[in-house]
Amino acid sequence: MSKQAVTDFTTKVFEKELIQPAGTKEYIVRGGRHLFDKLPKAFEGIKQIGVIGWGSQGPAQSQNLRDSLEGTGIKVVIGLGEGAPFQAEIDSAEAAGFKRADGTLGEMFKVISESDLSIILISDAAQAMLYDKIVAAVKPGATLGFSHGFLMGYMESIGASFPDNINVIGVCPKGMGPSVRRLYEQGKEVNGAGINASFAIHQDVDGRATDIAIGWAVALGAPFSFVTTLDMEFRSDIYGERGILLGAVHGIVEGLYRRFTEQGMEPKKAYRETVESITGPISQIISHEGIDAVYKKLSADDQKVFAQAYSAAYQPCAEILLEIYQEVHSCNEIRSVIMAGERMNRFPFAKIDSTEMWKIGEQVRAERSSNGETPINPVTAGVYVACMMAQIDILLEYGHSYSEIVNESVIEAVDSLNPYMHHKGVAYMVDNCSR
Repeated sequence: MSKQAVTDFTTKVFEKELIQPAGTKEYIVRGGRHLFDKLPKAFEGIKQIGVIGWGSQGPAQSQNLRDSLEGTGIKVVIGLGEGAPFQAEIDSAEAAGFKRADGTLGEMFKVISESDLSIILISDAAQAMLYDKIVAAVKPGATLGFSHGFLMGYMESIGASFPDNINVIGVCPKGMGPSVRRLYEQGKEVNGAGINASFAIHQDVDGRATDIAIGWAVALGAPFSFVTTLDMEFRSDIYGERGILLGAVHGIVEGLYRRFTEQGMEPKKAYRETVESITGPISQIISHEGIDAVYKKLSADDQKVFAQAYSAAYQPCAEILLEIYQEVHSCNEIRSVIMAGERMNRFPFAKIDSTEMWKIGEQVRAERSSNGETPINPVTAGVYVACMMAQIDILLEYGHSYSEIVNESVIEAVDSLNPYMHHKGVAYMVDNCSR
């Protein structure tokens, strides 16, 4: 079993709030634009923030930070690789307003060496490959930040550690990059709109790490920020993505689509009864009213079907999810990711939307306005909710906080990832998942 979750922290700048989910005690920080005037104090001593990478999180975090820190004198600089392989990222960063000419775009290791806070948002495999160069570039007394605990897990697996003269923190938005940016922009109209984030303090050499981390989360637009550790974060995050956030939902809809079509259901209807049912009404109900509301909104007959599907699915889901958690906990999964990254140049990944089901999905999305209201299929609902609950139960068993569990198993699914699958399909969701 894991050690008990960290649920308390000390801040000199922000107000923390006690919440008591299921009789436990946790402290959080509520965000909002009214807190932006506290950012200069939270970032005291920081003149430059380097955002390293331009994948899913890089564009969102850099633009949110730049907008939130406007007028403070704190410069946000993008650090990228150089040469032809990185030209598309360089062009995209320049289109977003980061320019070499004004010093807001540069070579990644140079940017790290000049920054007081360096936020590392390159891929997991790249972090593992380059971590020694990254930590060597960080100047003494600076802060190294991550939005995923993967590198912490990798370093743990090889017995490595960070230099003891730098702060090491994490701020991990619970949603893909496009959601982080889109909801931040909505927050211009509705104060508090945004994607929740966890924050972690791995090393604090000067007593400022906690307020820097919370300031980072607030500047990203996080409406709620809760504390964790990088160790607990990488376990819950990697596990969650292999589970209900990505891997499990993909497996569920592929399996049920096959089942329904083999039973004679027309393909477009089968797609609506699986993918559209989950990404549409099921996700919306869970987001607004909670998990049990899915069951309560069904007719009496459909509740019986839901219960049968839930009972049939829970145990096999729990068995697979426990294996996934243990593989992540032991760092076996991290080692597998590293090896997969090494194979990528030789055997690049293909997009996963080329099967019959996802081709049908393109047609369904194109015809959506004429399809009428999307139904809640009780079998689909029962299986999906069973998997979500199995994931939650295992995270509870291993000592994760309720805030971490709810965000990694429910909120990120229904408020960030599923809406993108609903809008553009599974490949877009996978390609833009938080990293």
